[in-house]
Amino acid sequence: MKQQRPVNLDLTSLKFPPMAIASILHRISGLVLFILLPVMLCVLKCSLSSPESYAHTHALLKSHVLFKLMVWAFASAWIYHLIAGVRHLIMDAGFGESLNMGRLTSVLVIALGALGVIFVGVALWSM
Repeated sequence: MKQQRPVNLDLTSLKFPPMAIASILHRISGLVLFILLPVMLCVLKCSLSSPESYAHTHALLKSHVLFKLMVWAFASAWIYHLIAGVRHLIMDAGFGESLNMGRLTSVLVIALGALGVIFVGVALWSM
């Protein structure tokens, strides 16, 4: 039996490859979607019930920073989760399964997700 145990279990000192970072971000975005989806569905239901409630929801989006942050977090998580999910579906079909292609596509997913997050933030805060 091996008596030697790992010396360093501090996760902050480990260097993760891009594939691991993309996978962790995909899980985090799924958790954010799971938590915020009921809230966003309630907001959507309220905004579609009448023209007055739509105007009220629109005023909330324009005036309250926390409401904007919630919408931004939901939209950002949805964009990243969608992009990473498409990558997983393509890899499940048998394309891009090599180490180099996996590294390239994970960097691409992270970059496209970051661009989507920035785009949504600019769109929300320019209202």
